[in-house]
Amino acid sequence: MLDVDEIKFDSDGLVPCVMQDARTGEVLTLAYMNEEALRLTRETGEIHFWSRSRNELWHKGATSGNTMKVRALRIDCDDDAIVALVDPSGPACHTGERSCFHAGDLEPQTGEALAVLERTIAERRAAGDGGSSYTAQLLADPPFIGEKVREEAEEVTRAAREESDQRVREEAADVLYHLAVLLASRNMSYGDAFDELNARRR
Repeated sequence: MLDVDEIKFDSDGLVPCVMQDARTGEVLTLAYMNEEALRLTRETGEIHFWSRSRNELWHKGATSGNTMKVRALRIDCDDDAIVALVDPSGPACHTGERSCFHAGDLEPQTGEALAVLERTIAERRAAGDGGSSYTAQLLADPPFIGEKVREEAEEVTRAAREESDQRVREEAADVLYHLAVLLASRNMSYGDAFDELNARRR
């Protein structure tokens, strides 16, 4: 458990805090906490910051409704920075973007692939396009999704036995995609499977 007494606040009584999506690992924003903000965060289970521009305590999402539920607080090796692993209830950024880091090099990186895929599937589902996309067609026919997961699993095992590394890579991607759609059809995500894996370690 994070020990407040260990934290080295700067000369202004602040410590930087990075908010990270607990389910996807994506970095959402960077802000600052003073002792009071950290205390309220721990007591309420929702992120509180110290606003340097307004010079006041700030309950993240109090106005917008986009609160951040805290799963864990971690402190770095120098005791002068915090990472908050959170479940966001909406965009982290005041612009409406999911993350405050929405400028610069935005090509999805390896570790972001599943989160981007799941959001794309959710967008297809919300669009209600009547099956004009392959994803929508799958979502409209849950038994078919199961058949496709089984088919793709057989193809990746065959590729592993008989084909090139590139074919294994392609078929593995097909399995991951179809499994993500299957989970979405049950209002679940890879995060649910990852939570199950973590539970098995206990």
